[in-house]
Order: sequence, then C-alpha cells, then structure tokens
Amino acid sequence: MTGALTWQSLRDLRTSGLTQAGDAWHEVSGRSASDKGRVDRAMSAKLRETEESDTAEVAVRRLRRLSRNFQYVHTECGLVRTALNGLAGDLAEPQGRLKQALADAAALNFTVHEDGSVSYPAAEVEDLAGQKQDAPGGRARGSSHLPLEPPVLEPPGPGVRGQGPLRPGYPGFTPLNPNAAKAQDVADRVARAVRSAREIDARYARTLNALKAEKGLDVTAATLRDVFRDTADVRSVAGMHLAEDIPQDRSPAERKKWWDGLDDEQRQEYLKVAPDLIGDLDGLPAAIRDEANRTYLPVLIDDLARRDGDEARTKLDALRMIQDKLSEPSRPPMFLLGIGDEGNGRAIVSYGNPDASRHVAAYVPGFGTKLDKDFVDDTMKRAEDTAKGARRLDPSTASIVWLGYDAPQNGDVMSKTDAQRGAPAYSDFMAGISATNGNKDPHLTAIGHSYGSLTVGTAAKQSGGIPGVDDVILLGSPGVDAQKAAELGVGKDHVFVGAADNDPVTRLPTKGEAALGWAVGGLVGIREGRELFDNDNDDLYFGKDPASEAFGAQRFAVDDGPRMVFEAGLFDAHSQYFTPEKDRVSAANIVRIVSGRPEEIVREGHR
Repeated sequence: MTGALTWQSLRDLRTSGLTQAGDAWHEVSGRSASDKGRVDRAMSAKLRETEESDTAEVAVRRLRRLSRNFQYVHTECGLVRTALNGLAGDLAEPQGRLKQALADAAALNFTVHEDGSVSYPAAEVEDLAGQKQDAPGGRARGSSHLPLEPPVLEPPGPGVRGQGPLRPGYPGFTPLNPNAAKAQDVADRVARAVRSAREIDARYARTLNALKAEKGLDVTAATLRDVFRDTADVRSVAGMHLAEDIPQDRSPAERKKWWDGLDDEQRQEYLKVAPDLIGDLDGLPAAIRDEANRTYLPVLIDDLARRDGDEARTKLDALRMIQDKLSEPSRPPMFLLGIGDEGNGRAIVSYGNPDASRHVAAYVPGFGTKLDKDFVDDTMKRAEDTAKGARRLDPSTASIVWLGYDAPQNGDVMSKTDAQRGAPAYSDFMAGISATNGNKDPHLTAIGHSYGSLTVGTAAKQSGGIPGVDDVILLGSPGVDAQKAAELGVGKDHVFVGAADNDPVTRLPTKGEAALGWAVGGLVGIREGRELFDNDNDDLYFGKDPASEAFGAQRFAVDDGPRMVFEAGLFDAHSQYFTPEKDRVSAANIVRIVSGRPEEIVREGHR
C-alpha cells in the first residue's frame, strides 16, 4: 500500500484480511514446529538410542540439518504472522480516527473530496450590527505536514479581522462562516489519519519485504544472522506491545498466572519476538525458558562477536561452549533457564527438568565465578555431578547451577554487597521453581558454596526464608551473616554444613583479624595470620562458623583435602566438595540430602 494509501483505501481496509493472512502463515509455522518435533523425538532420538555406527552418525547429522530447516521455517513464518498482526493492530487506530472524522463530516453535511479536502455550505449569520448576511461556503484543505497530534493553539487576540470581535460598522467587514473552522478541523483530522497510516504502512513494508529466506537447504551462519536480523526488525515494529504486556515487575506466581492465561498462538509470538525477556522470567515453565534462551543464545553470541576487549571474548568463548553442550545428547537433559552478558555474565543451567522432578537443588557459586571457560568446565560440572549422583537414589531429581548475580572477583570478597544484591534474585528464582513444579509438595534444596553460601544465607534470613526451600547446604563457607542455623528459615535440623579442615575459606577470621592478614598476603595471609589469634574462636568474617557447635547446623563428613601451601594446592580443599573423583564422601553426602535422604549422611563432629 505504500505510496498509494489514500483516505478511501484506509477507510475501506479490512484489517481482518491481514490477520487472516497471518493465521495462514501461523499454520505453516505450526506444522514446521510439529515436523521438527517428530524429527527430533521420533527419528533422531531413536536412532541415537538404538544404533552406534558411522552410518548412524551420518544419518543423525542429516536429521539435525533437517531439524534446523524446520526450525528456520517455523521462526520465519511466525515472524511474518507477527508482523501482519502488528500491522493490522497499528492501522486500526488511524482508521478509527478517520472514520470518526468522516462521520462528523456527514453529520454536518460536509463533502469530503477525493484529495481529502472538505467542502462546507454557505450559512446565514448576523453581523455585529445585528444585520443578517450570507457567509459563503468554501473548501478546507488539510496539510500533510500537520503533526500527528493537533497543536495547542493560543486564543486569538482582539481586533484582528476574522478572529476577534469587531465594532459595528467596521469598514470592509465580511462575516465568517462558522462551518469553516469545523471543516478545517475535519480536513486536518483526515490528513493526520492518512499520514499516520502511511508511516505505519511504510515501516511494516520494509520489515515484511526483508523476510526472505536465504538460498540453499542448509541453515548456515549467514542464515542464522538473517533470522536474528529479521527477529530484531519485527520486534522493533510490532514487538513493543508484546514487551509492554510482559509482567516484569510481578511476583513469579503472578507471572505464571499470566503465562497460563495466554493461548498457544500468543505464547509462540512472545517466544519468537521477545525470547530474551521470556527466558529470564521467573515463574514460567522450564521448557519455555529453555526454548526462549536457546533461541536467544545465538543472538547473544553474534552480538558479543562484534565487540572488542578481553571481557567480551571471555564471555563469548563460554557461551559457545555452552551452545556446544546444548547441541549434544545429555543425560540428564540440560535446560537453559537463563543466559545474559550483564555484569560478569549470567547463566542458569539445570540438569533434569525442575518442573517434573520431586527433588530440585539450586547451587549458588561463589568467589571468582564468572561466565568463562572455568564456569563451563568446572562450575557447571558440579551441578551435573550432583544430578547424576542424586538420580541414582531417586530418578526424579534436578540439579541447577545458578549464576544469576555478580560473585566477587578480587578484594570485593570481603564485602557483603554482592550477596545482598544477589539474594533477592535467588529468592525470586526459587519462588519461580516452586510455582512451576508439577508435584504436590516438591523437595527443594538451596546450596551455597564459598561466597555463594553468604548469598544463600542472606536470602534465607529474609522473612519467610527462601520460597519453597526445605533444606540448606553450606559448603566451604566463610559465614552466612548469621549466628545460628535457626535463622535460615528451615529449622536448624535442615541446615547442613560441609567444611574441610584444610579449606582456608572456612577459617576466615573476624574482620579485625582479617585486616592484618589481608594486608600481608590476601587469603594466604588471612589463613596464616589466624594462627596468631585464638584458634578456638568460632567467629568468622561473616558471622558464626557454620561448622561450629554454637551455630547448631548438622555437619557432615568431607575429605580434609590437601594441606595449604603457597606454591600449589591453596584452593584444592575449597573446590572439591561436589566432585566424586576428589571427595567421594562429601559428594555422596550432598546427593543424599538433595534426594531426600538426609538420615543417611555420614556425620562429623562440630569444630
């Protein structure tokens, strides 16, 4: 319609025709999604499970390409449908304003001409002397340069011909036709409606014309860039209404209610146009967040690839590693519940479906953790090891690593600020897990390691504790800003502590003691410096030692780990709690608690 849109075509436009065309594109998109599901579940998965050969591997690769093709068709057709629906919705507003102007013209017996000008009839008026005179009719023309909203006019000054009161007998007086101002108003409203519709039409035309498939049968990097560009374009013209409706500032339970109230078409629209917003929304189903984040991940990778600097490259390498892991078969299956590049990076990964599992654990990592290679190789593996171990005791178990906050990197480890910022986000996440879990009374475990235990403790100390959490595990903790386990909202018998004797973080001194040690040599100096103080002191930098009798938690056995030396092994005892190959006793105790068998843990005496 661009260039040819007139007030007549705007008046006669059937926006339902646009939505019906969108429905046809949606049907194609839906069939492609269904076909992709059959390829993934009925063909590829069965082939991987039943065949192990080079031929089978080649077949799986070809099926993977077919699956990507179906995904591409699903996404692109969905974008066409979203754009057409957005066009119909946006044109409805100027069309409504035009029809109201035309109705007003008809009621006043005005004529709206083909060019949008408005004729008005003659009228009999009285001059200021009270004499009857004829005011001629005329034609008013609207301006295509008028603003979309009418200007606020100052009242006219007195004594100006045709604008203010004139004295009787004023020479050359010509009475004004009262219809002139009304006709001008109608003409201006017609012009504004047409101009607005033309701008909308041109904006959508550019976007729809760009929705063209790349040539070839394979979904290449160029094809993916095309998808990302198309998604961004559609979102810029049609997605603002979607984004406005997303309940960002509501509770996870309210967000779940909002999502449950949408129909399938609306949900697919959000997933295609706003995956970054949907994937980060606590309270939405894990499968939906996973789909949204897998869609958004390549966009994020492409964006980081365009940036310079070591930080961008570090995050980029980690995201590519996560993408590789997601593309491989995984047991238990991986769910990407969050991803982002803000701060030191964000990543929330679940091993097992947290919505379907009776037992769900969410582990918060600590000091030095960021979105980098170590996070993918080591930190994520801790959650994976916990999931695998716990599922041997109860297959209905999911284990999550939650990097949803900025963990301290250097000297910031001596401040509570990062924990105080991260605690509300962790509580919201756990509230969302509790809201979407399909079991009647799921068993949730909060795990904090290192500085992450302070984050968990800070969240647990809030009124009502961490939503839905039944047990708390503290590993390698420097204190949790509490004096008693009973302060953590689950009862002291449900707080469990693992603390290796050679773990320097579990021996951090009080703030007064730490000042000298940190000045001498960081954590090494702190650990060595404590020998100068009272060895029986059970106060740590962030409160009472969780492994102490005074704190009152249940302490379980762990391997003491290698002794601390300056040259090597400083943090070995601090980093092996989850790893069966290095600390079989600790890993076994963790999975017993996570799988709902705390009575089977091997206990250790308090400090």
